[in-house]
Amino acid sequence: MGRRTRGSLVSLGLVVAVVVMEACAAAAPQIPPPRPIVVHSGARIRADHERMKEVNEWVTREQENIQNDPSFWVIGASTVDESFPWQGMVLGEDSVTVQMPLGGQDAALVYQIYGHLHLMVQMGRQEEWLPEAPDAVGYDLERAIVDRVADAWILGRSVFDTQPFGPLDELAYAKDAGYLDAFIFTARPDEFAESRTRWARENPGAMEEYRDWFLETFNREPPGLRAN
Repeated sequence: MGRRTRGSLVSLGLVVAVVVMEACAAAAPQIPPPRPIVVHSGARIRADHERMKEVNEWVTREQENIQNDPSFWVIGASTVDESFPWQGMVLGEDSVTVQMPLGGQDAALVYQIYGHLHLMVQMGRQEEWLPEAPDAVGYDLERAIVDRVADAWILGRSVFDTQPFGPLDELAYAKDAGYLDAFIFTARPDEFAESRTRWARENPGAMEEYRDWFLETFNREPPGLRAN
């Protein structure tokens, strides 16, 4: 059964419960310095502290909106698959359902954020929640949302000690290494055809470079090129 929330404080295992607020309500949340994220290959993400402060601010604000805004529902439906946030998402007029993998409970808020941002766009609140892409559509819009999702997971892994979770770790590493476009186009080969063609023409050899990097980092094919 899905979990209906006006958000839900099902979290990345992370944000509001751990954030320490200053005595002044207007002060920004304080977070500890991020630690390196390491996968079995030894590849590391070293998140910047100031950048993570910025990410924590909007993640906290978004979590509070998901929890408290009465104008919409975020519904979490459990799945046994290690799916990405975009897989199985269903938008309604004032609701969004996201498939949340049972094996990635720490990642719940990240999946909610993905659905929440799409719902905010549909409800005419894109500029409020995606100020860096207020007019973006199509692939540019999706890229802006996925970029935020990757940052939210890097925050969780580097600052709040969330547990590794394959799909989001792969996304976070790809974003950190500069391969976000290649990741999206490879993982979602049936979408964004025009943008993919233009990107490939402007970046010859980039897809092969991404595949080699992914194999070296994760010792398997990237999503979209592997059997499952």
